[in-house]
Amino acid sequence: MDKYTILFTDTYVRRARKFFKKHPEILPQYEKCLLLMENNPFHPSLRLHPLQGKLKGIHSISITLSYRLTLVFLIDEREIVPIHIGTHDELYT
Repeated sequence: MDKYTILFTDTYVRRARKFFKKHPEILPQYEKCLLLMENNPFHPSLRLHPLQGKLKGIHSISITLSYRLTLVFLIDEREIVPIHIGTHDELYT
């Protein structure tokens, strides 16, 4: 099966750098999530789910129980575009 491509925007990279300065302990789990997403974004441990309301059309995965990554998921083209990383409350409020 072909791998998915993760496309990192400049905006996302800035957000991620800022996030990891505050939470460097999350980096190993984040890297594991990226590898899983490239191989199989539907892997159960990612807990991929579509968001509702004002975030409809965007998906979320879980890095840990506390931290999430929102992303645009282009299934047809096998591309994943991360949008934001943070706690549940930071992303959904």
